Amino acid sequence: MGEEQDHRPIYLVTGATGYVGGRLVRELVKRGVRVRALARHPERLRDFPWSDQIEIAAGDAGDPESLSQAMQGVSVAYYLLHSLQEGHNLEREERRIAENFAQCAAQANLSRIVYLGGLAPDVPVKKMSPHMRSRVEVGQILHNSGVPTIELRAAVIIGSGSASFEMLRYLTERLPAMIAPRWVRTKTQPIAVRDVLRYLVLAADLPPEVSRAFDIGGPDVLAYQSMMQRYAKVAGLPRRLILPINLLSPQLSSHWVGLVTPVPRAIARPLVRSLRYPSVCLESDIKNFIPDPPDGLFPFDQAVALALTRVRDAEVATRWSSASTPGAPSDPLPSDPHWAGGTLYEDVRVLDSSATPEELWTAVDCIGGHNGWYSAKLLWEVRGFIDRAVGGVGLRRGRRDPNALKVGDTVDFWRVEERETPALLRLRAEMKMPGRAWLEFTVSAGENGGSRLTQRAVYWPKGLSGHAYWWSVAPFHAFVFPPMAKHIVERAESAPAPASITE
Repeated sequence: MGEEQDHRPIYLVTGATGYVGGRLVRELVKRGVRVRALARHPERLRDFPWSDQIEIAAGDAGDPESLSQAMQGVSVAYYLLHSLQEGHNLEREERRIAENFAQCAAQANLSRIVYLGGLAPDVPVKKMSPHMRSRVEVGQILHNSGVPTIELRAAVIIGSGSASFEMLRYLTERLPAMIAPRWVRTKTQPIAVRDVLRYLVLAADLPPEVSRAFDIGGPDVLAYQSMMQRYAKVAGLPRRLILPINLLSPQLSSHWVGLVTPVPRAIARPLVRSLRYPSVCLESDIKNFIPDPPDGLFPFDQAVALALTRVRDAEVATRWSSASTPGAPSDPLPSDPHWAGGTLYEDVRVLDSSATPEELWTAVDCIGGHNGWYSAKLLWEVRGFIDRAVGGVGLRRGRRDPNALKVGDTVDFWRVEERETPALLRLRAEMKMPGRAWLEFTVSAGENGGSRLTQRAVYWPKGLSGHAYWWSVAPFHAFVFPPMAKHIVERAESAPAPASITE
């Protein structure tokens, strides 16, 4: 007997390697629908946790042939294509792709198009930025296709990886005081990425007679400077001193943002230009078709808290290990830009050993306490003394068992966050510092026998003082981390060492 056919409707997602697209695919897969992702470079979807649960179609939304093939048998298509790169051909290229998409959708007899656009200001189209003007025009083209189209118009999307949110994050964290351009007083209506995804998923189920644009936004209407102050409060940072002036043009502002943040200027410029006018919902009709969840839409502060806590913890873990697969809308994805999620400083050491993985693990598992830290004994003692001086625990706690650890154990001023025998030990710092730090050891089999040790120290700075702290201690890392990895390997390769193994 042949394989049973899958009669579920097919949902086509364009822009699956983008910020919203990758998260939307995950939500649709969770819902149990059949998903097909269109990608110019299918290999870029290979590392997504859902890649083996969907169909991947190689093609370009601007190419009629490959797009027509991708739309075969499709019921609902998501249009999540938009470039933040500005240039002379931006609007023309956006128009060309949208017209091709609309024509192919009509020929394929799709039942629904869902488009995520921008929350346009209440001004004449000619006064809008090219970035916003093109988003409005794309919506018009899709509506004119004859295929029922839902256009969801959103302003700032709050979530780690969103370009707008990352710009807000870096400006707030890196500048305790700033002379800011006047657009920081512009009102906007941010919305949590979780609520955006919910609207996108449920929009596919709306009846065909519903074909229109909807403004979507969270419960808060805030000026950009108010968002910065509230971000600072949620992040535990001091109140920011913001002095708006009228001198910085959008062009100069984008240079300023590019200087202060890692967000590329080519992306910052259209975002800044779009902040010239308020972007606030002019209607809330979406509630008549997709009611708010029982607990309501996420307020700004709660959306930021999700982006800063769960996301950062998940990102630290998934950057280090494939042991867990993130599944929340706020969690990071492989396609997120390198500057998403804030700054992480890392020190990575990889050494091969002739010892077996079990012998290497034994050397790792007894670190800290009376056994010491394998390197720079004086520096560790000085750091413990400083920690005690500022109200921390210092090195006094030691460890429960000199030979083995378990999750939750204290190890001097660290705590065991994860332990998987005989492969992974992750320690989270509990010393006083303007940020958070982890120290992880991974043991694996060597390529040619023996074993391999991967030692990673990761630091997540909190505010400007966090960055200053890292660079103040960075010179000492050469005396701590390389010898630590080296002596762990030596310990594993030699006979059992005496009780103290510090230098």
